[in-house]
Amino acid sequence: MKPGKVALVTRGRYAGRKAVILKPFDDGTKGHPFGHALVAGIERYPGKITARMGKKRIAKRSKVKPFVKLVNYNHLMPTRYALDGIEQLKSQMGNDSLKEVSQREEAKKVVKKNFEEKFQVFDILGAP
Repeated sequence: MKPGKVALVTRGRYAGRKAVILKPFDDGTKGHPFGHALVAGIERYPGKITARMGKKRIAKRSKVKPFVKLVNYNHLMPTRYALDGIEQLKSQMGNDSLKEVSQREEAKKVVKKNFEEKFQVFDILGAP
């Protein structure tokens, strides 16, 4: 389990959702004495976009709802895919970024911004 690797969450509230491993903890921590990882994933995916839609509707359908969570390795299924640009997310989130609600919300905002940048919808006619 390396940072940047895309994995599927297999158990719990986010079962079946895709997530990116931000920080692996192979030996565990004091609070979680088992192998686990800090993951950021997509709770609500962007909608389908067609050529007939206007810019306002495209902008609304391009929104992503993220989640940030510590997940046991047993509940992650790694894929062959990796995501670039994880260093920015890792630097802005620490181990204690999930302790308080306000810190968790800030972490989600950072992840949302990063994911939506990656999901830039190009104009159907070819112009970005």
